[in-house]
Amino acid sequence: MLDATLKTQLKAYLEKVTLPFEIVATLDDSEKSRELSGLLHDIVSLTDKITLREDGTDARIPSFSLNRPGAEIALTFAGIPMGHEFTSLVLALLQVGGHPSKLEPEIIEQIKGIEGEFNFETYYSLSCQNCPDVVQALNLMAVLNPNIRHVAIDGALFQEEVERRQIMAVPSIYLNGEVFGQGRMEAAEILAKIDTGAAKRDAEKMNEKEAFDVLVVGGGPAGAAAAVYAARKGIRTGVAAERFGGQVLDTMSIENFISVQETEGPKLARALEEHVRQYDVDIMNLQRASALIPAASEGGLHEVKFESGGSLKAKTVILSTGARWREMNVPGEQQYKAKGVCFCPHCDGPLFKGKRVAVIGGGNSGVEAAIDLAGIVAHVTLLEFADTLRADQVLQNKLNSLPNVTVIKSAQTTEVVGDGQKVTGLTYKDRTTEQVHTVELEGIFVQIGLLPNTDWLKGTIELSRFGEIVTDAKGQTNVPGVFAAGDCTTVPYKQIVIAIGEGAKASLSAFDHLIRHN
Repeated sequence: MLDATLKTQLKAYLEKVTLPFEIVATLDDSEKSRELSGLLHDIVSLTDKITLREDGTDARIPSFSLNRPGAEIALTFAGIPMGHEFTSLVLALLQVGGHPSKLEPEIIEQIKGIEGEFNFETYYSLSCQNCPDVVQALNLMAVLNPNIRHVAIDGALFQEEVERRQIMAVPSIYLNGEVFGQGRMEAAEILAKIDTGAAKRDAEKMNEKEAFDVLVVGGGPAGAAAAVYAARKGIRTGVAAERFGGQVLDTMSIENFISVQETEGPKLARALEEHVRQYDVDIMNLQRASALIPAASEGGLHEVKFESGGSLKAKTVILSTGARWREMNVPGEQQYKAKGVCFCPHCDGPLFKGKRVAVIGGGNSGVEAAIDLAGIVAHVTLLEFADTLRADQVLQNKLNSLPNVTVIKSAQTTEVVGDGQKVTGLTYKDRTTEQVHTVELEGIFVQIGLLPNTDWLKGTIELSRFGEIVTDAKGQTNVPGVFAAGDCTTVPYKQIVIAIGEGAKASLSAFDHLIRHN
């Protein structure tokens, strides 16, 4: 199952296992069971700390659980965790085997202290870059607390179950049989939902903090660069982010980050956070800003309020809140989000295997999505508002060569149609004839660009007609002492490498402001 290189790497990791445990597999005569059996035999051949039994009685086949004698650990994989989930498997083996997690000590203690009964199920796809964070967080929680159980389920392998539960987006998380959440979630975010007092405690801690010299709002590439450059000046630096890594976490493949030939968004996001943590930076994650109150006078303190109820003060503020997927804003879109309306073809594409889908948008993102999906689904219909596609010609050539893709130009999507549970089609207007058409399908992937996360700044900071923060060449806004960087600003070309440079520039400008005015 594993090639020689992967076995060598895995053997080195498994040397960190200190406590013996067993793998209990539930298998049958199917091909997938044989594949899983081969993987598990490869694992146990690399260490004497792990043993294998194939007499499991789990209802899901194939599956396997990790059990440590004397410990109540309920951690199960239903399926074959390869692809993006192979890392989740390796971490689970290490953690069940006694290797400590790198999670912050306070979060570990919070997990251990949770009381109640929590039976989690996570549906993932092997091509989903968002799923491993959820799977790894819940696996670790199951290792640390016997009250928490977790089953990670490959949605593509258990299609009947996915259909029954109407799952059309991954990761999808269930708690005690009910929908708990969808999309990327880390341990702290999961804890915030099951530990109801956590948000209030975090807000109280924020309110007690001393004023920062530089407060960065946002934790994407721009925010990370700003924090590093500020901290290196030896000044008091804080970062408050809704999720550290920002939209990079949702990016599949990155091939234009100079000096790094190829990487993936989550990997780059982890590297950004690790770099920031090398410095004395106060990182406050899972904090969504709700209001900015500028300083009343030059040299005074700016205040940023957050939805949690907390607030922070600072001599200078750098706004780097990034952007989010632009929505179609048509009837039915909100109702059928994650029920057929999706934004990540890499994550959710496998759930539509053999089905009909549409891609909305004819730019590079839309055409790339259509090309990727064409290899999975039965048919792709790409709808573009303009009378011509905007994607690079090489992508258009590839798209036109695919037999199961239909391109419709001058098409204005007017409604998402469903049966109350899931998407069944969409309607669009032909902009040249004004005729309305209906396309029957099961999934819609929206790829029409980005919107800046600046709604909370309206009336406080000068914004462009597109909602972007207006900045000058130094990253300054119209409010003295408040700077901005990245995709939320008027700086053209929304690229990671540009956002990092703009973050560094804004930070240097903030330091210059401190020297001159404080």
